[in-house]
Amino acid sequence: MNAIQPPRDDAPTRPPRRLLVTGLGGTLAPVLARAAQARGDEVLRWRRDAPGFDPEAEFERLRPDAVAHLGMGDAAGCGRLAALAHRAGLPFLFTSTAMVFHHVPDGPHRPHDARTALDPYGRYKIEAEDAVQAAHPGAAIARLGWQIGAEPVGNNMLAALDGWQAGHGEVAASRAWTPACSFMEDTAEALLRLLGVPGLHHLDSNAQDAWNFHELVLALRERFGRTHWRVRAHADYAHDQRLLGGPALPPLSARLRRPDADAAQAG
Repeated sequence: MNAIQPPRDDAPTRPPRRLLVTGLGGTLAPVLARAAQARGDEVLRWRRDAPGFDPEAEFERLRPDAVAHLGMGDAAGCGRLAALAHRAGLPFLFTSTAMVFHHVPDGPHRPHDARTALDPYGRYKIEAEDAVQAAHPGAAIARLGWQIGAEPVGNNMLAALDGWQAGHGEVAASRAWTPACSFMEDTAEALLRLLGVPGLHHLDSNAQDAWNFHELVLALRERFGRTHWRVRAHADYAHDQRLLGGPALPPLSARLRRPDADAAQAG
Protein backbone atom coordinates (compact mmCIF):
# COMPACT_ATOMS: atom_id res chain seq x y z
CA MET A 1 0.00 0.00 0.00
CA ASN A 2 1.50 3.34 -0.98
CA ALA A 3 1.48 6.36 1.28
CA ILE A 4 0.09 8.92 -1.17
CA GLN A 5 -2.46 11.15 0.52
CA PRO A 6 -5.09 13.41 -1.08
CA PRO A 7 -4.62 17.19 -0.98
CA ARG A 8 -6.01 18.90 2.12
CA ASP A 9 -9.33 20.71 1.82
CA ASP A 10 -8.67 24.43 2.20
CA ALA A 11 -12.30 25.56 1.83
CA PRO A 12 -13.20 28.58 3.99
CA THR A 13 -14.97 27.98 7.26
CA ARG A 14 -18.71 28.70 7.56
CA PRO A 15 -21.33 28.51 10.30
CA PRO A 16 -22.67 25.03 11.17
CA ARG A 17 -26.00 24.08 9.60
CA ARG A 18 -28.74 21.52 9.94
CA LEU A 19 -28.21 19.35 6.88
CA LEU A 20 -30.89 16.93 5.75
CA VAL A 21 -29.21 13.96 4.02
CA THR A 22 -31.20 11.26 2.27
CA GLY A 23 -29.82 7.81 1.48
CA LEU A 24 -28.06 7.30 4.80
CA GLY A 25 -28.65 3.56 4.45
CA GLY A 26 -26.63 3.56 1.23
CA THR A 27 -22.94 3.81 0.35
CA LEU A 28 -21.99 7.44 -0.34
CA ALA A 29 -24.42 9.31 1.93
CA PRO A 30 -22.83 8.04 5.19
CA VAL A 31 -19.44 9.28 3.94
CA LEU A 32 -20.94 12.68 3.18
CA ALA A 33 -22.62 12.73 6.60
CA ARG A 34 -19.30 12.09 8.35
CA ALA A 35 -17.64 14.85 6.35
CA ALA A 36 -20.48 17.25 7.22
CA GLN A 37 -20.28 16.39 10.91
CA ALA A 38 -16.52 16.95 10.83
CA ARG A 39 -17.29 20.49 9.64
CA GLY A 40 -19.66 21.01 12.57
CA ASP A 41 -22.96 20.35 10.76
CA GLU A 42 -25.86 18.47 12.32
CA VAL A 43 -27.00 15.68 10.02
CA LEU A 44 -30.75 15.02 9.83
CA ARG A 45 -32.23 11.72 8.61
CA TRP A 46 -35.15 11.59 6.15
CA ARG A 47 -37.46 8.87 7.53
CA ARG A 48 -39.18 7.98 4.26
CA ASP A 49 -39.91 4.42 5.43
CA ALA A 50 -41.62 5.47 8.66
CA PRO A 51 -45.31 4.42 9.00
CA GLY A 52 -47.65 7.15 7.77
CA PHE A 53 -44.78 9.14 6.29
CA ASP A 54 -45.84 12.64 5.20
CA PRO A 55 -43.08 14.56 3.35
CA GLU A 56 -44.39 18.02 4.25
CA ALA A 57 -44.88 17.17 7.93
CA GLU A 58 -41.45 15.52 8.12
CA PHE A 59 -39.80 18.52 6.46
CA GLU A 60 -41.51 20.88 8.90
CA ARG A 61 -40.46 18.70 11.85
CA LEU A 62 -36.81 18.60 10.78
CA ARG A 63 -36.50 22.29 9.79
CA PRO A 64 -33.24 21.85 7.84
CA ASP A 65 -30.98 24.62 6.59
CA ALA A 66 -29.99 22.69 3.46
CA VAL A 67 -30.81 19.39 1.73
CA ALA A 68 -28.48 16.83 0.13
CA HIS A 69 -30.61 14.26 -1.71
CA LEU A 70 -28.48 11.15 -2.28
CA GLY A 71 -31.22 8.58 -1.74
CA MET A 72 -33.04 6.52 -4.32
CA GLY A 73 -36.69 7.14 -5.04
CA ASP A 74 -38.92 7.84 -8.00
CA ALA A 75 -38.47 11.01 -10.02
CA ALA A 76 -41.68 12.51 -8.67
CA GLY A 77 -40.45 12.06 -5.11
CA CYS A 78 -37.19 13.82 -5.99
CA GLY A 79 -39.22 16.70 -7.37
CA ARG A 80 -41.41 16.89 -4.25
CA LEU A 81 -38.43 17.13 -1.93
CA ALA A 82 -36.80 19.74 -4.17
CA ALA A 83 -40.05 21.75 -4.13
CA LEU A 84 -40.14 21.69 -0.32
CA ALA A 85 -36.59 23.05 -0.22
CA HIS A 86 -37.40 25.69 -2.84
CA ARG A 87 -40.47 26.95 -0.96
CA ALA A 88 -38.34 27.23 2.19
CA GLY A 89 -35.58 29.06 0.30
CA LEU A 90 -33.00 26.37 1.05
CA PRO A 91 -30.00 25.07 -0.94
CA PHE A 92 -30.75 21.70 -2.56
CA LEU A 93 -28.26 19.19 -3.93
CA PHE A 94 -29.19 16.15 -6.01
CA THR A 95 -26.74 13.43 -7.06
CA SER A 96 -27.10 12.04 -10.55
CA THR A 97 -24.81 9.80 -12.59
CA ALA A 98 -22.47 9.54 -15.56
CA MET A 99 -24.90 6.90 -16.80
CA VAL A 100 -27.21 9.59 -18.18
CA PHE A 101 -24.81 9.34 -21.15
CA HIS A 102 -24.80 6.30 -23.43
CA HIS A 103 -21.51 5.24 -25.01
CA VAL A 104 -22.82 6.39 -28.39
CA PRO A 105 -22.01 9.19 -28.99
CA ASP A 106 -18.76 8.76 -27.13
CA GLY A 107 -17.39 11.11 -24.48
CA PRO A 108 -15.82 12.73 -22.69
CA HIS A 109 -19.10 14.30 -21.62
CA ARG A 110 -19.80 17.89 -20.58
CA PRO A 111 -22.65 19.18 -18.39
CA HIS A 112 -24.92 20.38 -21.18
CA ASP A 113 -24.31 17.54 -23.64
CA ALA A 114 -27.43 15.69 -24.74
CA ARG A 115 -28.38 12.93 -22.30
CA THR A 116 -28.50 9.74 -24.34
CA ALA A 117 -29.04 6.92 -21.81
CA LEU A 118 -30.93 3.87 -23.03
CA ASP A 119 -30.82 1.72 -19.88
CA PRO A 120 -33.53 2.02 -17.17
CA TYR A 121 -31.21 3.45 -14.50
CA GLY A 122 -29.86 6.17 -16.77
CA ARG A 123 -33.36 7.08 -17.97
CA TYR A 124 -34.60 7.23 -14.36
CA LYS A 125 -31.81 9.65 -13.44
CA ILE A 126 -32.67 11.85 -16.44
CA GLU A 127 -36.30 12.03 -15.28
CA ALA A 128 -35.16 12.82 -11.74
CA GLU A 129 -32.82 15.59 -12.94
CA ASP A 130 -35.70 17.17 -14.87
CA ALA A 131 -38.07 16.92 -11.90
CA VAL A 132 -35.53 18.55 -9.58
CA GLN A 133 -34.76 21.38 -12.00
CA ALA A 134 -38.45 22.08 -12.55
CA ALA A 135 -39.16 22.18 -8.82
CA HIS A 136 -36.04 24.06 -7.69
CA PRO A 137 -34.37 26.22 -10.38
CA GLY A 138 -31.47 26.95 -8.03
CA ALA A 139 -30.69 23.30 -7.28
CA ALA A 140 -27.22 21.85 -7.68
CA ILE A 141 -27.22 18.64 -9.71
CA ALA A 142 -23.97 16.69 -9.42
CA ARG A 143 -23.26 13.85 -11.83
CA LEU A 144 -20.93 11.23 -10.41
CA GLY A 145 -18.97 8.29 -11.72
CA TRP A 146 -18.34 4.95 -10.04
CA GLN A 147 -17.38 5.49 -6.42
CA ILE A 148 -14.31 3.95 -4.78
CA GLY A 149 -13.86 3.32 -1.06
CA ALA A 150 -11.56 1.38 1.20
CA GLU A 151 -14.47 -0.55 2.72
CA PRO A 152 -15.66 -3.12 0.15
CA VAL A 153 -19.38 -2.79 0.85
CA GLY A 154 -22.37 -1.40 -1.00
CA ASN A 155 -22.28 0.13 -4.46
CA ASN A 156 -18.51 0.51 -4.37
CA MET A 157 -16.03 -0.34 -7.12
CA LEU A 158 -13.81 -2.34 -4.75
CA ALA A 159 -16.77 -4.44 -3.62
CA ALA A 160 -17.78 -5.09 -7.21
CA LEU A 161 -14.29 -6.19 -8.21
CA ASP A 162 -14.11 -8.51 -5.21
CA GLY A 163 -17.43 -9.95 -6.33
CA TRP A 164 -16.23 -10.48 -9.89
CA GLN A 165 -13.17 -12.36 -8.66
CA ALA A 166 -15.24 -14.48 -6.28
CA GLY A 167 -17.98 -15.18 -8.81
CA HIS A 168 -16.01 -15.57 -12.03
CA GLY A 169 -12.50 -16.41 -10.90
CA GLU A 170 -11.16 -13.27 -12.56
CA VAL A 171 -11.57 -9.51 -12.89
CA ALA A 172 -12.18 -8.68 -16.53
CA ALA A 173 -11.14 -5.08 -17.25
CA SER A 174 -11.48 -3.21 -20.52
CA ARG A 175 -8.56 -1.19 -21.81
CA ALA A 176 -11.03 0.61 -24.11
CA TRP A 177 -13.13 2.02 -21.25
CA THR A 178 -12.05 5.26 -19.57
CA PRO A 179 -14.41 5.38 -16.58
CA ALA A 180 -15.69 8.33 -14.64
CA CYS A 181 -14.82 7.58 -11.02
CA SER A 182 -13.62 9.07 -7.75
CA PHE A 183 -12.90 8.14 -4.16
CA MET A 184 -15.92 8.65 -1.94
CA GLU A 185 -14.16 10.94 0.52
CA ASP A 186 -13.20 13.30 -2.32
CA THR A 187 -16.72 13.18 -3.75
CA ALA A 188 -18.28 13.94 -0.37
CA GLU A 189 -16.11 17.01 0.20
CA ALA A 190 -16.91 18.28 -3.30
CA LEU A 191 -20.65 17.76 -2.79
CA LEU A 192 -20.59 19.78 0.43
CA ARG A 193 -18.89 22.62 -1.42
CA LEU A 194 -21.55 22.48 -4.16
CA LEU A 195 -24.49 23.01 -1.80
CA GLY A 196 -25.90 26.38 -2.81
CA VAL A 197 -24.13 26.45 -6.20
CA PRO A 198 -26.90 26.20 -8.84
CA GLY A 199 -26.61 24.21 -12.04
CA LEU A 200 -25.17 21.01 -13.46
CA HIS A 201 -21.81 19.86 -12.10
CA HIS A 202 -19.56 16.99 -13.15
CA LEU A 203 -17.40 15.34 -10.48
CA ASP A 204 -14.73 13.02 -11.84
CA SER A 205 -11.24 12.31 -10.49
CA ASN A 206 -10.36 10.68 -13.82
CA ALA A 207 -11.28 13.71 -15.90
CA GLN A 208 -7.67 14.71 -16.55
CA ASP A 209 -5.70 11.54 -15.72
CA ALA A 210 -7.73 9.49 -18.23
CA TRP A 211 -6.80 6.08 -16.82
CA ASN A 212 -8.39 3.17 -18.61
CA PHE A 213 -10.26 0.64 -16.51
CA HIS A 214 -7.55 -1.99 -16.78
CA GLU A 215 -4.96 0.45 -15.40
CA LEU A 216 -7.34 1.41 -12.60
CA VAL A 217 -7.98 -2.21 -11.60
CA LEU A 218 -4.25 -2.92 -11.44
CA ALA A 219 -3.68 0.18 -9.31
CA LEU A 220 -6.49 -0.81 -6.94
CA ARG A 221 -5.10 -4.34 -6.69
CA GLU A 222 -1.80 -2.90 -5.51
CA ARG A 223 -3.27 -0.19 -3.29
CA PHE A 224 -5.64 -2.50 -1.40
CA GLY A 225 -3.55 -5.67 -1.36
CA ARG A 226 -5.83 -7.71 -3.62
CA THR A 227 -3.03 -9.98 -4.75
CA HIS A 228 -5.51 -12.79 -5.40
CA TRP A 229 -7.26 -10.90 -8.20
CA ARG A 230 -6.65 -12.51 -11.58
CA VAL A 231 -6.94 -9.51 -13.89
CA ARG A 232 -7.76 -10.16 -17.54
CA ALA A 233 -7.52 -7.31 -20.03
CA HIS A 234 -9.98 -7.05 -22.91
CA ALA A 235 -11.50 -4.40 -25.19
CA ASP A 236 -15.11 -5.57 -25.38
CA TYR A 237 -16.53 -2.34 -23.97
CA ALA A 238 -15.37 0.98 -25.43
CA HIS A 239 -16.41 4.30 -23.87
CA ASP A 240 -14.67 7.47 -22.86
CA GLN A 241 -17.06 8.09 -19.97
CA ARG A 242 -15.15 10.96 -18.37
CA LEU A 243 -17.14 13.88 -16.97
CA LEU A 244 -15.56 17.21 -17.90
CA GLY A 245 -16.50 20.77 -17.07
CA GLY A 246 -16.96 20.49 -13.32
CA PRO A 247 -15.04 21.55 -10.22
CA ALA A 248 -11.66 19.89 -9.85
CA LEU A 249 -11.40 16.81 -7.65
CA PRO A 250 -8.11 15.33 -6.48
CA PRO A 251 -6.97 13.15 -9.39
CA LEU A 252 -6.70 9.39 -9.12
CA SER A 253 -2.94 9.85 -9.04
CA ALA A 254 -3.32 11.57 -5.64
CA ARG A 255 -4.36 8.23 -4.12
CA LEU A 256 -3.10 5.56 -6.50
CA ARG A 257 0.11 4.74 -8.34
CA ARG A 258 -0.45 4.35 -12.05
CA PRO A 259 0.93 1.06 -13.40
CA ASP A 260 3.91 1.41 -15.70
CA ALA A 261 3.51 0.35 -19.31
CA ASP A 262 5.06 -3.08 -18.81
CA ALA A 263 2.85 -3.90 -15.82
CA ALA A 264 -0.26 -2.69 -17.63
CA GLN A 265 0.61 -4.80 -20.65
CA ALA A 266 1.22 -7.90 -18.56
CA GLY A 267 -1.90 -7.45 -16.43
